[in-house]
Amino acid sequence: MRRLILEGNLPPGTGMPLGELARQFGVSAIPVRESLQTLIGEGLVEHKTNFGYQVTLLTAAELRELYVVRESLEAAALAAAVHQATAEDHALAEETHARLERAVLTENAVAYHRETRNFHLALVRPSGMPRVVHMLEYAWNITEPVQPMVHASTMDRVVLHADHSKQLAAFLARDSDALLAATGAHHARLNGVLSRLPTDTGLFADSAGQKDI
Repeated sequence: MRRLILEGNLPPGTGMPLGELARQFGVSAIPVRESLQTLIGEGLVEHKTNFGYQVTLLTAAELRELYVVRESLEAAALAAAVHQATAEDHALAEETHARLERAVLTENAVAYHRETRNFHLALVRPSGMPRVVHMLEYAWNITEPVQPMVHASTMDRVVLHADHSKQLAAFLARDSDALLAATGAHHARLNGVLSRLPTDTGLFADSAGQKDI
């Protein structure tokens, strides 16, 4: 279920009825309920009275707020990670950046969305701050059903990837000031992309928490 949500196969607001999921996975309702509780803890699923379980549905304002949280947590982790990264960490960052490059060149929006998360996490995990990284992943999980980079334009992804290249260069050079500056510029551009996402297609809840029609 987690993979289905993270890969965008279950859009925000999709209902997750226990009986149907149990039949789909060939199990009883008990492990399904336990799994849904785990996903609630990860921010991917929510339970609403009279509605049951559903994939987390955010308002546009909530999405922007979570990106502010992500920016703060990422900056804190990067400041430490840039100095503690090993040769293996550098190699992983270069590898994920190369996959991002391929996604941009082939205009594969789904792959780009998936690999941008892998790239950002590759930069912060060497920080030695597991709780901060965990909080970052939690905030990231809540935004995943929206799949923002899938809905961004090709040009937006090209420009954002140019930021990734600057981040990688600073990370490899262990230049924390340049890395944080590039990351700040990147998040400013991300905010612009978020402001252009459609709000009338069911992607977001309205301000009352109900799905847009």
